[in-house]
Amino acid sequence: RYPWHASCKIQWEINGSCDSFKNRIVNQINAWQGDSLCPTTSASCPELPCGQNCLYDLVSANGNKIVATHKTPVARYIDDLTFTFKDQGGKCSVNAKSNSRLWYAVLDMGTNYCNLRNLLDGAGYTSSMFSEDTRDGVCTQYTSRDCSRF
Repeated sequence: RYPWHASCKIQWEINGSCDSFKNRIVNQINAWQGDSLCPTTSASCPELPCGQNCLYDLVSANGNKIVATHKTPVARYIDDLTFTFKDQGGKCSVNAKSNSRLWYAVLDMGTNYCNLRNLLDGAGYTSSMFSEDTRDGVCTQYTSRDCSRF
């Protein structure tokens, strides 16, 4: 039902050029570096994690590929992120992947999906600007995800 290892693959078709996509995602990764933006508990979220729009790091952005990492705010587990893309008929076709570095990680509460999707949302892409293709078989716990927390 799920991949054998905590991970996610997503195919996006994004309106606009891949240069624009690349710039927006790189800028968002850089904006969410460090832990100063990591949320703490509150009345609406009494138990961590309470969002993960922090602790991203850009590894490289060359040609048609972005490589980055994301650490989970609580346990500081590292996930590897890769975006490969190509211009196709006025749109940008993107293959996005997130993979847990922990060899024994099986379930992830949708974290690997949210690692990718949070960047897209943070970069200002709204649902009318792209189409998305993923499912539980290639994206761990996709149907039970909660990107406001994980």
